[in-house]
Amino acid sequence: QVQLVESGGGLVQAGGSLRLSCAASGSIFSIIAMGWYRQGPGKQRELVATASSGGSTNYADSVKGRFTISRDNAKNTVYLQMNSLKPEDTATYYCSAVMGPIPQRYWGQGTQVTVSS
Repeated sequence: QVQLVESGGGLVQAGGSLRLSCAASGSIFSIIAMGWYRQGPGKQRELVATASSGGSTNYADSVKGRFTISRDNAKNTVYLQMNSLKPEDTATYYCSAVMGPIPQRYWGQGTQVTVSS
């Protein structure tokens, strides 16, 4: 059993910053990648940023230059630093981890980010 626990969401004004954290615990084995997805009201879940265990990162075009993903492999934790937030960043943010000899994706419960204009 794997648990992903997110923290750091909240309400912020446009232009502000937030930092999300996600810690993986339980039967962790060979994490391949960790990342963040989001789902806004009435929208499908979309990729925000991912970071592989090898150090490569990937960002959605909409957040490039504003968001930074980082990992602490020793703590099985992934972070998302979000700067210059916009109202359109308002969404539930989900942590995701892919791990195991047969890769399987796990999800956190989500944390709400609301950006007011």
